[in-house]
Amino acid sequence: VLMDLNMPIMNGAEATSWLQKNEPDIKVLALSMDDDENSILRMIRSGAKGYLLKDIHPDTLLEALNGVLKEGFYHTKKVSDTLVHSLQPNGGLKKNEHIDLADREIEFLKLVSTEMTYKEIADIMNLSPKTIDGYREQLFKKLDVKNRIGLVIYALKNGFA
Repeated sequence: VLMDLNMPIMNGAEATSWLQKNEPDIKVLALSMDDDENSILRMIRSGAKGYLLKDIHPDTLLEALNGVLKEGFYHTKKVSDTLVHSLQPNGGLKKNEHIDLADREIEFLKLVSTEMTYKEIADIMNLSPKTIDGYREQLFKKLDVKNRIGLVIYALKNGFA
């Protein structure tokens, strides 16, 4: 199965975990636009047998599919480097380490750190409440937090609030 990390109802890591638990013979190869360490590690920890970026050459995709079928895994140099780094004593993503955020995500983080409601934030950012929900859910995943308090703590630790 080719699995994207960002999906509307169940994210790729959750879907991969579910597949590994309920259909262990199905092999998952992650295919995503996200190249940050957190995303890669989440998918690999969830049971993905490899992680590719969507801009790969079709030959690499074919090589990866064959690798997963024959060897049980396929990792690019970037993924291998990420895995090795995460195993180092001081490696892996730290809670106060900056993650690449878009300008609108930073703006949202600053606003979510106030007492404003999500509706008020949507009005200020000239976005629909559903779009704000999308920003919130995306940041929950990207920053590996579970709620608004986690977003605020991240914003405070990283100078966004």
